[in-house]
Amino acid sequence: MSQKTTEDQWSEIITPKKSWFDLRLNELWQYRDLIVLFVRRDFVAVYKQTILGPLWHIIQPLFTTLVFVLVFGKIAGLSTDGQPAFLFYMCGVTIWNYFASNLNKTSNTFVENQAVFGKVYFPRLTVPVSNVISGLFSFTIQFVLFLIFYLIYYLRGAQLQPNLWLLAIPLFILIMAILSLGLGIIISSLTTKYRDLTMLIGFGVQLFMYASPVIYPMSSLSPKLQYYMQFNPVASILEGFKYAFFGQGIVSINSVGYSLLIAGFVFFIGVALFHRIEKTFMDTV
Repeated sequence: MSQKTTEDQWSEIITPKKSWFDLRLNELWQYRDLIVLFVRRDFVAVYKQTILGPLWHIIQPLFTTLVFVLVFGKIAGLSTDGQPAFLFYMCGVTIWNYFASNLNKTSNTFVENQAVFGKVYFPRLTVPVSNVISGLFSFTIQFVLFLIFYLIYYLRGAQLQPNLWLLAIPLFILIMAILSLGLGIIISSLTTKYRDLTMLIGFGVQLFMYASPVIYPMSSLSPKLQYYMQFNPVASILEGFKYAFFGQGIVSINSVGYSLLIAGFVFFIGVALFHRIEKTFMDTV
């Protein structure tokens, strides 16, 4: 879409992208108002016809944590590194939900928005970015809920050891956002041609949760499995998140740096593939 302000002057000229890496990320800032509108749309659309509305942000992690305590804590007897089971699982569920929610929503960008994409021009990347931002609202609510329970346990004398890694919490959230956005737009780009991926993503995310230290600490794994787990970029973030609050976990600056590097690489590749696919996706969707 172009706007003509005078007969000979245009406020915006749309030109085709010349290469895979003609990313034009500056357009995201130019269309920041549109991103805000998408965030508001997502929030209203999800809770418009619900009775409990935003309370689902509290109910979902709370019941998930209780089920994990029952199944993995009581029945399976998995280790929680000596921490209260309820807090341990809620800590993992909170940060994992942010990653999984972003990945699930972003992976359907092209298919769910094909009607809009086919009518008017705007940077397509605004949609997955808005998904990540709206997911941040949900994460904030769940994180506050976790902090409330954490404070209750702390005041009741639980042996919790909060430490300086708390300062790294914003970095952990940023890495999760970048990684989930990168993976999501890669999958979204591929689903325009291979619809099987839409079936795969549902249980694929669930399987990935079991391959990450959400319901168990890395210390409970054998040295061989711990070695392989280090290649999972989500593992160090989960461990770091728990270590910040409990003082227990396997995390280092190098492992967090590795996760940041992988997240940046995945995001860069994802954006390049996304821009490549957006030119032709209407012919294949």
